[in-house]
Amino acid sequence: MAIRKRKKKSSIGQRFSEKMRKKLVLLFGLIVLAFLGLIVKVTIISANNRDKYTKIVLDQQQYGSRTIPFKRGDILDTNGTVIATSERVYNVILDVHVMLQKDEKDIPETIRQVKEVVADCFEIEESDIDEAVEQKKDSRYCILKKRVTYQQAQKFNKYLENKEEYQYVSCVWLEEDYVRTYPYSTLASDLIGFIVSGNVGSCGIEASYNSILNGTDGREYGYLEDSSVERTVKSAVNGHTVVSTIDITLQSIVEKHILAFNEEHRNQGRPGEGSKNTAVMIMNPNTGAILAEASYPNFDLNSPRDLTKYYSEATLEEMTAEKKLEEMNSLWNNFCVSDTFEPGSTMKPFTMAAALENGTLSGSEVYQCNGSKVVAGTTIRCNNRNGHGPQTLSDGIANSCNVVLMDVAFALGANEFRRYETVFGFGQKTGIDLPGELDTSWAIFSADKLGPTELATSSFGQGFNVTMTQLMSGFASIINGGNYYEPHVVKQILDEGGNVIENKNPVLKKKTVSEDTSEQMKSYMAQTMTKGTGRNAQVAGYTMGGKTGTAEKIPRGNGKYLLSFIGYAPADNPEVLVYVIIDEPNAEQQAVSKYVTGLARNIMEEAFPYLNITKQEVTE
Repeated sequence: MAIRKRKKKSSIGQRFSEKMRKKLVLLFGLIVLAFLGLIVKVTIISANNRDKYTKIVLDQQQYGSRTIPFKRGDILDTNGTVIATSERVYNVILDVHVMLQKDEKDIPETIRQVKEVVADCFEIEESDIDEAVEQKKDSRYCILKKRVTYQQAQKFNKYLENKEEYQYVSCVWLEEDYVRTYPYSTLASDLIGFIVSGNVGSCGIEASYNSILNGTDGREYGYLEDSSVERTVKSAVNGHTVVSTIDITLQSIVEKHILAFNEEHRNQGRPGEGSKNTAVMIMNPNTGAILAEASYPNFDLNSPRDLTKYYSEATLEEMTAEKKLEEMNSLWNNFCVSDTFEPGSTMKPFTMAAALENGTLSGSEVYQCNGSKVVAGTTIRCNNRNGHGPQTLSDGIANSCNVVLMDVAFALGANEFRRYETVFGFGQKTGIDLPGELDTSWAIFSADKLGPTELATSSFGQGFNVTMTQLMSGFASIINGGNYYEPHVVKQILDEGGNVIENKNPVLKKKTVSEDTSEQMKSYMAQTMTKGTGRNAQVAGYTMGGKTGTAEKIPRGNGKYLLSFIGYAPADNPEVLVYVIIDEPNAEQQAVSKYVTGLARNIMEEAFPYLNITKQEVTE
């Protein structure tokens, strides 16, 4: 009986399962039919209303988003004076599509109002509107004019406020933008630099701090609903402000005297500019901060491609595009960082400091100068062809005696001479925070190639090359107690609110000489200013130290020279270091040190009082 009951229940379950299966199949079929019906309906709607829905989608896309430009950060001088900034301007945008979507009877009046307003506010020609109507009927973003001023924008906004009379000009709107401007035009041009399209720094601080100065664009998102635009705004993040070490007043003093020298010598002796290059650097020797840096010729940062200052229109018309680019690159080049030259006698303090530091010299040595020295069969002459006679180390620096320095270098030896070149930074990059610094490892002799003749000429600065920044940084260490600071042109980074977010503190890279050696060298170079070759650069009322240089350029014997002077004050505790170069002065006789010492003195006579340099009585 039990077995029969179980068979009966199984039979009932099978019948129930079959019914459920049929119902599920029927339900699935109905669902499939419903989906098919929906697909057919959507297809019919799409086919019948394709243009309408395409228009809506396109409208929403065209109103989908727009960029909100960031404001590039300012560049300030050390006292907070703005030397580079971004001014707000506006682009005039015409929504041609909206302008032509009016009732047919209103379109002529709309076009008339648009023409009247944009002509009055922005001096836009009527033909520009006609062209947009003919060629850009569906455009939602037609740029009529770029970079109109704030004053022009305010005038336009008054028209928009008068909705009753000018109800149709709403199809014109203003898009914010920024334009980079330089209030001081040519001042510190190769140091500040400029930007090209896309907020990209081309040279100077603009290039080396490009990522700091730049911000992040914002974005406005939106969609069209019932003829109104719903918007969501993500604000732009503006760039940081860079505070430089440059003092714009000191920079103005330097550039005024550079220009005066070149104007004075423009037509003297030879045609052309007053020199091939004239360059000046002023540094705080105790921190490595560059206070002023200039070279001539310079350029206008607001129109960096303008060559009319140096060439006539006729000459420019004859120039090829390649030649113009070459001339522009030459103007944009920073001589103080990117050009090399033989330093001449400004190298002599380095040679003597090395020999004192390693113990080769005691300081009591006396050498005999007879006007020349024969080295490896070659006669190498002193600047005094008759000879200086007996010379102490102090005399050798003050009188710039080549013979003394050759004897010092031979006592030092090639290996030690080469080692101290590295100690003082020659053949290496200084790490200055400006673009274009050259790798000068090629510009000095390796120890195995520093033979007797090469060692002799290197001792007084001929046969190898340096940059102004290299020599000045090394020289600063000789007079500040032996501390080699990394040269720099930026001291702080500020946020948009003016809060300090980073201090660029002085970077002490190494020790070059001892305090004792530094004191000894300063005493020697003080003699240069009171009784030696630097007398013409001495500024009344200040104790000074310094060194002159007169380097004959290659090929030798062509009459071309690079003149230099590097000096500091006060003599015992230097507060400021000044380096001046005149490359090929425009004169029949170029090897005349008074050109460079005179220019240096003119600059320092104004610079020292401005910088409040300590005055002391000068003792002969």
